[in-house]
Amino acid sequence: MRFTVFGATGFIGGALTAHLRSAGHEVRTPSRAEIPGPDDDLGHVVYAIGLTGDFRSRPLDTVDAHVTVLADRIRAARFDSWLYLSSTRVYSGIDAATVSEETPTLARPTSDGIYDLSKLLGEAICASRAEPTVRVARVSNVYGAGAHSDTFLGMLLADVAAGRAITIGEDARSSKDYVAIDDLCRMLTAVATSGRHRLYNLASGQPVTHGEVAEVITARTGITVDFAPGGPTRAFPTIDVSRIESETGLTPARLTDRLPDMLAEVVGHPAPSHP
Repeated sequence: MRFTVFGATGFIGGALTAHLRSAGHEVRTPSRAEIPGPDDDLGHVVYAIGLTGDFRSRPLDTVDAHVTVLADRIRAARFDSWLYLSSTRVYSGIDAATVSEETPTLARPTSDGIYDLSKLLGEAICASRAEPTVRVARVSNVYGAGAHSDTFLGMLLADVAAGRAITIGEDARSSKDYVAIDDLCRMLTAVATSGRHRLYNLASGQPVTHGEVAEVITARTGITVDFAPGGPTRAFPTIDVSRIESETGLTPARLTDRLPDMLAEVVGHPAPSHP
């Protein structure tokens, strides 16, 4: 099959490109400056262009990446399917134990909300298309080889690699959903080629607390992990992934099952392989 990955120089786009090519697929990776014309057959498109940790300092670039560049490319494109990578961050602020694809979002027009709002506008562009194969994937916190070092998990691993004592500014009960890059690549491929819905949560569906992460770090490395007194508790709702699981049969790994291997890589100690 033919795929086109926009954003192939990024972490997710690069990993997906490698995954698809290893499976024998033809993959085009246009540069940011290249806008395919209406005569170009793009096949299955995955739009992975985006900003992450630096969106607060680059608000206009964030809107460009999530909205403007998308609009320029989808406007006259010829494709079999189009998959836009959004984020589970759009569920921020929702007071619910679990969130699904049908949960209404609560994005606010503030400087901190520009990431969520721009992602939702990108989603709206896709939803406005009549083609049923134009889809959206809301992706949670992705980890794995080549991941950004400015994420919460990336900074913890950097501290472990340097042998530094760690202090986490949030309460130990704070939690996030994490999804492994290899699991994500399999899910993205399935949605792009045979998804039966227009919107998917791509996550592990298994929130992990900062306290659990700290316990694994200390047990595997001996490094002390403390929590700042009075730190806020930011517990993200559990993300319902029953839609993608029912369609694919895939069960994403929980971070605590993979973390020992990740720690072994940064400190050079053997760890059991994940299942």
